[in-house]
Amino acid sequence: MNSTTAPIGIFDSGVGGTSIWKEITQLLPNENTVYLSDSINAPYGEKSKEDIISLAKKNTDFLIQKGCKIIVVACNTATTNAIKVLRATYPLPFIGIEPAIKPASLQSKTNVIGILATKGTLSSELFEKTSSTIKEKTTLVEIVGKGLVELIESGKIDTKEMHNLLETYLNPLLEKNIDCLVLGCTHYPFLIDKIKQITGPKIQIIDSGEAVARQTKAILQKNNILNLNTEKGKHHLLINQPKKVLSNLIESFNSGQHYKIEELHF
Repeated sequence: MNSTTAPIGIFDSGVGGTSIWKEITQLLPNENTVYLSDSINAPYGEKSKEDIISLAKKNTDFLIQKGCKIIVVACNTATTNAIKVLRATYPLPFIGIEPAIKPASLQSKTNVIGILATKGTLSSELFEKTSSTIKEKTTLVEIVGKGLVELIESGKIDTKEMHNLLETYLNPLLEKNIDCLVLGCTHYPFLIDKIKQITGPKIQIIDSGEAVARQTKAILQKNNILNLNTEKGKHHLLINQPKKVLSNLIESFNSGQHYKIEELHF
């Protein structure tokens, strides 16, 4: 396998990063991918920075062994805490993801933006650096979405428990007069329909999936490793927990992709 047909590596603390995988495979249908779901260690957001870096390195080593030409860190917490170390440690390109607060600040009319994210993301140096650039004109209201990742990983999206937890987090944001809600975790796009039931149509929900896919394409082009083959890509998705939730999410995309899902101990 040459460098152009080598797969794009993608990892997340669980199944949530498939929201990024979906955008990448839609934009780049001829690219091959390897997706790594470290569900046994989810969520990363409650772990120490040292543990997050260690897990990110472990995931990267795994994807490099699979021959990946570029790695997408499809996890806000891993990006904000570990991507600087990853880029300094490994020679291949990395694509990160962080809450889209800059685009939200440009779109907000009330200048009040809600951010739903993990503790690990909101407490990171990178998030503080990014948010500090817009705080003069915009109020950021941060909420830690504790428990949401665990429910998604358990396949409990369409449950009363999920609805009640979302109400607990979203109602204080609505009381602050937000008009944009930034989703700061790749698991959270799977909750958009549930979120809209609570926020109504006036709140704009913003996630980073499409932007990450565009950036991935740009970096592939810049490094001359874009796959120019015309046949559809092949996709290998691996998870270190039972694969039912991951399988259900991928099937729900109904994308016609050629993929296999494997349970693996790592």
